Amino acid sequence: MVTMDAKTKDAAAASPLWLRGGYRVLFGCGALWAVIVVILWVGALGGGWRLPIAMDPLAWHQHEMLFGYLGAIIGGFVSAAMPNWTARPTVTGWRVAAVAGLWLAARLAILFSATVPPLVGATLDTAYLLILLAYAAREIFASGNHNKPILIILLLVTAACALDHAAMMGALADPALGMRLGFALILLLIALVGGRITPAFTRNWLVRQGDSERLPVLPNRFDMAVIGVTAIALAAWVAAPFHSIAAGLLIVGGILQVVRLARWAGLKALSDSLVFVLHLSYAWLPAGLILLGCAMLYPILPISSAVHALGAGAMGAMTLAVMTRATRGHTGRPLEADRATVFIYMLVHSGALLRVAAPLLPFDYMWIIGAAGCLWAAAFLLFLLVYVPMAMRPAPNECLK
Repeated sequence: MVTMDAKTKDAAAASPLWLRGGYRVLFGCGALWAVIVVILWVGALGGGWRLPIAMDPLAWHQHEMLFGYLGAIIGGFVSAAMPNWTARPTVTGWRVAAVAGLWLAARLAILFSATVPPLVGATLDTAYLLILLAYAAREIFASGNHNKPILIILLLVTAACALDHAAMMGALADPALGMRLGFALILLLIALVGGRITPAFTRNWLVRQGDSERLPVLPNRFDMAVIGVTAIALAAWVAAPFHSIAAGLLIVGGILQVVRLARWAGLKALSDSLVFVLHLSYAWLPAGLILLGCAMLYPILPISSAVHALGAGAMGAMTLAVMTRATRGHTGRPLEADRATVFIYMLVHSGALLRVAAPLLPFDYMWIIGAAGCLWAAAFLLFLLVYVPMAMRPAPNECLK
């Protein structure tokens, strides 16, 4: 339970509702940017327009999905989770606005890098992530919380972002090193955080339903071993993205993640979409790892499809699952998935599946890519329409006070 002294309560009460917690702003910013980036990228890929960027369009697309969109979602998650982890009050007011403004300034500077010096965007982008790291470190060390591994990942994500900027400015021999490192770290974050909340929320829901038989297995040594193997596999892929040993490790890591997921009793939560979607979203992680390893060994499916299973699938679906649940929980709404929320989940999973299968379908490839992008972006657009107003307005019971 979060406790606040009188001064902190007064400061929070004086802030507009939309500035009482970074997740209220950053989740919406990230969702909007996901829609914009997909539209701009699909249009540029199809020759509809040219982007005002100084770097390769594919490099921009990858960077903005990884460090732009996901950077905002990580910031929102940190702001929502930190008070629960540390029992310290959340950041409110002008500090939230300043961090969101910094994130937005970085996005615009990079988008218009043909005019704005690339070093400006790189500085703003890295500064945003450093502020998140500093905030998380302060809260965790001040409270003595045990989530210190998250700080290591945030630090490495910041380094990966800087490396990716250096690559886009031609300063690295391997132009995709920063992207691969950042990609691997986000997947590791999903394995850590998703692997903690999915069995815990499922277990809590089953107990509330009166089902105490064969409950999900909470994280233990086996989970740590699976995460360790996954981390080694991803590190090998970062260092040698075409090596057969890295491919084999990815396949082994994916198989172990399947076993891990099977221990969480996901099918028992099929009737609660808000819980079951965590299992479905997490399933993209082992599927993507196995697909990536197989694509590196046997090019039946392009590596790009496997990467999108991890990006559009694991990252996109898991972030929406967390964003919807966190927004409902932190704004005092019922932890229930209404029809709009279920439709959000259907859209993001359908878009990811279509993008992964695009090379195998007997239709025009660009048409399929466009359709997959529309489905995936529609999920985030619907999130904007349903959940941003929810985050900006008081809960119904508060309105009656």
